[in-house]
Amino acid sequence: MAPLRIRYHTHEFGKVDIHVRTLRDNQEFEDIDGEAEKLGISSATWPLFGIIWPSGLVLSHHMLDYQIANKRILEVGCGIGLASLVLNHRHADITATDYHPQTGQFLAKNVALNHGRHIPYIRTGWADPMSELGLFDLIIGSDLLYEQEHAELLSQFIEQHANPACEVILVDPGRGNHAKFSKKMVLLGFAHSQHKPKDTAFLAEPFNGQILNYCRG
Repeated sequence: MAPLRIRYHTHEFGKVDIHVRTLRDNQEFEDIDGEAEKLGISSATWPLFGIIWPSGLVLSHHMLDYQIANKRILEVGCGIGLASLVLNHRHADITATDYHPQTGQFLAKNVALNHGRHIPYIRTGWADPMSELGLFDLIIGSDLLYEQEHAELLSQFIEQHANPACEVILVDPGRGNHAKFSKKMVLLGFAHSQHKPKDTAFLAEPFNGQILNYCRG
């Protein structure tokens, strides 16, 4: 197996620089002890956590000036965790979670790169037994609805960790599964709205997705 190749780069958010360590590209793979395989993560999907995708950039820019005062925040499926790093820079009460076994290590190193405070992290899946994450006032994520069954799994995971009064913000690139997810969220008592991001000049290509907003209480 070839050595895992990584890269370092900087994302600018106005006058704020966030430094990140990512995989070099989406062809990288390293599962020496078979941990990812045991979790059902194939060699084809293994590197997806380690790349910053357009939806993640949109979410991160959206979080740059979002109202976060007195909110306990959870990033679901954080991957590299760029939005968490932006919120950490803003001294938010941010916790991160992902299913991939390497995510926690990358997140910790990226926090150190930015001289930030420790970000609490728990590796868990949406179908796993109740985690110790607790409850949150704001839950965020990007590009999470890959498959149709994710609507049920993600909505139930969010319900497990949402306070009675809670906001949920997901950036969806338009994979065609968010309508089913929105129906699930409405049944859980959330009001739903969506809109196009106002400014995506930071992206290399046009963004066809939406920012999905859910609010309860």
